[in-house]
This record gives sequence, structure tokens and C-alpha cells, in this order.
Amino acid sequence: MTSLASLLTEVRACTLCTAHLPHAPRPVLQLHSKARILIAAQAPGRKVHQTGVPFDDTSGNRLRAWMGVTRDVFYDSEQIAIVPMGLCFPGTGKSGDLPPRRECVAQWREQLLSRLRHLQLTLVIGQYAQAYHFEKSTLSLTGRVKSWRNYCQSTIPLPHPSGRNNLWLHRNPWFEAELLPSLRARVSEILAFKRQ
Repeated sequence: MTSLASLLTEVRACTLCTAHLPHAPRPVLQLHSKARILIAAQAPGRKVHQTGVPFDDTSGNRLRAWMGVTRDVFYDSEQIAIVPMGLCFPGTGKSGDLPPRRECVAQWREQLLSRLRHLQLTLVIGQYAQAYHFEKSTLSLTGRVKSWRNYCQSTIPLPHPSGRNNLWLHRNPWFEAELLPSLRARVSEILAFKRQ
């Protein structure tokens, strides 16, 4: 097995999807073998493609608020890994960003996730990540998120924190009232254990 540093070098140099991307490939992820929390996201957006920093946008601000963590904690790779389904910005369609490229999953996902040997919590964000991580589920995204208590404390499905989901959040007040306090408590518990 190659070292994690060598694997990350390979991933960051990947050009597998070049012909299908609107810009030159720029894989964006955050990974360290000591990370205890994984954010399984969808794909970088346009701003993240420009900065090369995962969730460096308004979605990231909302996600950090949901988790109850600061930017410093969020970007500490020894605490939080961020591995989207598609590692590069896929481009924009009529109703938002295009789906993540499938090539990333086949080429990199299992190799990357296998390095997370201290993982205690996975946040599965958005429909594409949920289709992968809950492949046997027949529930809709709302159904999965609403059933969050049925999953063990190691996996929590979440909607995407994009502003495009403001209406969803308005229609599902239980999310902020019930799920988020539990999420913050679980994140705090894991990070407190990490600091000991």
C-alpha cells in the first residue's frame, strides 16, 4: 500500500476527467489518517475550485454552524477529513452545479476512505453522497435525514448546506430543532476526546 502522502500526491495530480470539466482539474480534499470525523460531500463549487479550500464558501459557513465548530477546527485535517464524491468542480447546469463526476469514486474513493482508521463519525451531505453511503436505502433525501436516529451514531445524513436548500430548511423545522443539537453534541464529544 502506498503511503498516504504518495496517494494524496497522485490524487491532486489526477487528470482523469479533464475532457469533461469546464476548467483544468483541481482536486480539492482534506485528509489525514488521524481524522475522527469525515465530511462525505458532493463536489467542490466554483469558489472552492478557485481557492482550493474545501467548503470555503457560504455553504461552508452554514456547515460549520451546523457542526458547532470554528474554521480552525474545521480545517484541522487531523480532526476532520473532507472527501467529496467528485474531487473537482464539475461545472454548472441549468439548476445549479452539475453532478459529481463518477470517475472519482471508481478511481479514488475506497483508497482514500481506507486510510481513515480512527473514524468515529461520517456526515453524509447531499443526495449524491447519500446514494453512495446509503446504497441500499430506498428513502428520499428528506426521508433519510428524517430517519437520522435509525442510523448508528457513526453516520448522520444531512441535506446540502447550500442556500438553495433554504426552502427545505423552512419546510423541515425539526432539522434545526432536533437533529442539529444532537449533531453538535456528537461532534463536540468526538473533538473533546481527540484533545485529551
